[in-house]
Amino acid sequence: IPVRSEEGRKIRKAFIADKGMTLLSADYSQIELRLLAHTAEIDALKDAFHEGLDIHAITAAQVFGVPIEGMDPMVRRNAKAINFGIIYGISAFGLARQLGISNSEAAQYIDAYFERYPGIRAYMDRTKEEARTHGYVMTPFGRKCHVKGINEKNPNLRNMAERAAINAPIQGGAADIIKRAMLRMPEALVTANLNARMLLQVHDELIFEVPDTEMEKTIEVVKKSMESAAILDVPLVVDTGIGANWDEAH
Repeated sequence: IPVRSEEGRKIRKAFIADKGMTLLSADYSQIELRLLAHTAEIDALKDAFHEGLDIHAITAAQVFGVPIEGMDPMVRRNAKAINFGIIYGISAFGLARQLGISNSEAAQYIDAYFERYPGIRAYMDRTKEEARTHGYVMTPFGRKCHVKGINEKNPNLRNMAERAAINAPIQGGAADIIKRAMLRMPEALVTANLNARMLLQVHDELIFEVPDTEMEKTIEVVKKSMESAAILDVPLVVDTGIGANWDEAH
């Protein structure tokens, strides 16, 4: 079910809560960036998450050397693109196309990012070597993610496998965390004498159908269960939204 298009949002309005019920959306906030900070041991990012700061503004300040106060929104947008792009092994070409800048400027942005956060480059190199040696990488919770093509002679196939290896512990770790939360959720709701039903998992989000009279307590229990599903070097944070239909819950 699409979400980013106007048509997609209209489709989501067709999913409605039963009478006397409301839909609750509970979504992990920036979980992959949090896992990157944890896995790559980036102190500046870990500190920012602990202090509840704007992580993209912090990155912009660190990489571009500009003060956070009065920051140009475009500078923050550039840092946001790099933060999320790094997780997926974005190239200078890919970043340039996304931001509408030259390849050389994008390459400078990426170089500055790695210079400011050398631990991320070290993590990438370490993870690629692990994949080449074993044929798999592991999530922070010990799950093996096999990486096909990591030793391919074809550079395009090999580069694709390397990007997958870098991303797997982070994206796979996020998948592990939400599954841990889902396993604990039914007991947590029963223990709290709540009648909410867990309906759906979409990426980093859980959807519940909740009796109107129990919403406040359910949000409290859901947030607690999800935020305690794993212990990382950074806090897990869950954002919630409610609505009569799936679109309104966002």
